[in-house]
Amino acid sequence: MSQLLLEIFSEEIPARMQPGAARDLERMASDRLKAAGLTWDALTTYAGPRRLTLVIDGLPAATPDRNEELKGPKTSAPARALEGFLRKTGLTQDQLVERDGVWFAEISSKGRATTEVVAESVDDIIRHFPWPKSMRWGTGTLRWVRPIKRILALFDGAVIPFEVDGIQSGDVTEGHRFMGAGQPFAVTDFADYRTKLERNFVLLDAADRKLRILEGARAVCAAKGLALVDDDGLLDEVSGLAEWPTPILGDMDPQFLALPPEVVQLSMKVHQKYFAVREPGKDGLAPHFVVVANVEATDGGQALAAGNAKVLSARLSDAEFFWTEDQKVGFDAWNAKLKDVTFHAKLGTLAERVDRIAALAREIAPLVGADPAQAEQAARLSKADLASGMVGEFPELQGIMGGYYARLAGQPDAVADAIRDHYKPQGPGDTVPTAPVTVAVAMAEKLDTLVGFFAIDEKPTGSKDPYALRRAALGVIRLVLAAEARVHLSEVASRHAELLAQGLYHQAFASIELQSFFADRLKVMLKEGGARYDLVDAIVETKKLSEGQADDDLVRIVRRVEALAAFLATDDGANLLAGYKRAAQLLKAEEKKGPLPQGTVATGLPNQPAEETALAFAAAAAASAVDAALEAEDFAAAMTALARLRAPVDAFFTAVMVNSDVAEERENRLKLLGQVRGVMNRVADFGQIAG
Repeated sequence: MSQLLLEIFSEEIPARMQPGAARDLERMASDRLKAAGLTWDALTTYAGPRRLTLVIDGLPAATPDRNEELKGPKTSAPARALEGFLRKTGLTQDQLVERDGVWFAEISSKGRATTEVVAESVDDIIRHFPWPKSMRWGTGTLRWVRPIKRILALFDGAVIPFEVDGIQSGDVTEGHRFMGAGQPFAVTDFADYRTKLERNFVLLDAADRKLRILEGARAVCAAKGLALVDDDGLLDEVSGLAEWPTPILGDMDPQFLALPPEVVQLSMKVHQKYFAVREPGKDGLAPHFVVVANVEATDGGQALAAGNAKVLSARLSDAEFFWTEDQKVGFDAWNAKLKDVTFHAKLGTLAERVDRIAALAREIAPLVGADPAQAEQAARLSKADLASGMVGEFPELQGIMGGYYARLAGQPDAVADAIRDHYKPQGPGDTVPTAPVTVAVAMAEKLDTLVGFFAIDEKPTGSKDPYALRRAALGVIRLVLAAEARVHLSEVASRHAELLAQGLYHQAFASIELQSFFADRLKVMLKEGGARYDLVDAIVETKKLSEGQADDDLVRIVRRVEALAAFLATDDGANLLAGYKRAAQLLKAEEKKGPLPQGTVATGLPNQPAEETALAFAAAAAASAVDAALEAEDFAAAMTALARLRAPVDAFFTAVMVNSDVAEERENRLKLLGQVRGVMNRVADFGQIAG
């Protein structure tokens, strides 16, 4: 077994494209080599500022010989079908084998050298690589993210000879642009390749570059009694900018610390790719920054730090200007500007959206323990900062700047906090607000988005979700659950749709669609948390069985799911589920013949088995206990009541023949099974549960 080493060396690859490129290279190489019949022990890809690398260990020298039998048309099929099969196989009719009235083709092919397969695969990969953006250069027709300079291709230490658009493969690569040896160098295998790259100041693995950045940045901070402000997103990006990353501590003019820390940190991150710095044990930022250079400067980085400090000062001076000017303008002027900004052609302007969110926040406020007036006020100010100069420069600060400006304008802390956090949670890893006013405004903002786009039939389809409605629904769910808010979302959504319809359009809004959408998102969230999706279905659908509509009280649904999961984990739960399914199958078979018998289950019939009588009394007792437990929302007690059915159900199926030859007995037993199914379905639709 041999090793394949491939490197595609080019001009600088944008950092944001490198992780995807590594994944695409792995996928494309795997697909093409597997299609050729090759197998291997390990495949790894690497991406860096100037190179994509692939190494595969355990490749055979050639693909295996193939002996394949293809089934063709029947011997009685029309001549055209046979002709098509012969074209497909490349055989003649006398080469086919007839068996049981069907033509078969037996095709044998010799294996091919792995180097031949690799050469073809690399050419195809390069020509069809899915870069988000690519370019042509020189006089060639090849497209790549940046001009390709070299292709290194080795198999078992020998060069795989091929060329792609005039670029000849070889065994040569290059080190660091400035700190390397200055000359290309040859390698023999992956270990030699990696070692020589490091000698020439190139860290191949992004994980190694990240570690070097973190350790170096923390070290230069610690030397001055400071601490690094961690930023995983920035770390990912910076690790793709430098082949030999070298953190340097720089100084910032302390006057800029008067700006909100988010402004300073974002200005560093977005424009300059600097890490912020803080003083241990203190709030806010320190007047320093960490820049990651791609060289080890002879002066320890002093000149680099000074130059970067000047650039940062210019950036922060712009931010300081926006901060000062915004405070002269204020919310009234900003809200007035929103009247001229279209949110969506069918959903009106941003000002109209603000009016809707304010009305909805006021309605939701009592449900989450918030002051309605404060919730409405926060909602009316929530989008104003979109017209501010600071958010125009830094869109990432929307909401955050509104919170600062509201506090400076004398708004209560609850209102300012709600403006700051009303976009939260924006993703699975984002924090969930718990302050009541914030919860009301955040829920209103997301529900307006969901109701509006559902009403104009812009629902997510497949993997497409251009308006991030799945994220909005998940945000509502997390807000409701964190606040334990007893909100009937379908009712709130329907009333909000009426408000929309009054001013914008006359389309019908089907709250059942949105309700189903929330249920699906809840299932996804609970499943990711380890819960079974079928238990969510069982709980959501049980109300539909009794009342004709699914439950949309998310807090109650989750509590019932948790109780049901705990019940099914016991022997009583597992066995009762089996009994339910047996009863359900019998009843379903009878329902095909006609309506099931209804009415009171009789006891004391002649020759009635004791097990039948015992189950009848147990089912009646369980019904009373279940109803009382559900009324009190004591779902554990409801499951305990069901557990008492386990023994009588088992005994009934062991001793009693349901399909008795005596019509009166059969009818009574079907009534009894229907009663058992009905009692259980009050707790959950056990028919939805797998197993």
